[in-house]
Amino acid sequence: MSFKVKVRPQVWVFATTLGMEHRRIFKRAVLGLATEKGDIKALGDKLSGYYRLKVSRFRVIFRYAPGRVVECVFAEERKLIYEIFESEMSRILRNE
Repeated sequence: MSFKVKVRPQVWVFATTLGMEHRRIFKRAVLGLATEKGDIKALGDKLSGYYRLKVSRFRVIFRYAPGRVVECVFAEERKLIYEIFESEMSRILRNE
């Protein structure tokens, strides 16, 4: 069974900052989530309910949404992604 892949704007904007070869690999990996292909790992602690897709030195944070949808919510280089994403999620939750 396959999923519909929904990609938030930040993920595509991040992809545009990559060189052509990395962008091609990145796009192929993100679209591969439709069939759950790739190096996928569940996240824990404060990021429970989210998963990461490893794409070279980059990471994509995603979650499974109702209706067989994979929603890619954030992308960044490995060394930065978890700090930035956790900080952004905390900020969003405080404002709700």
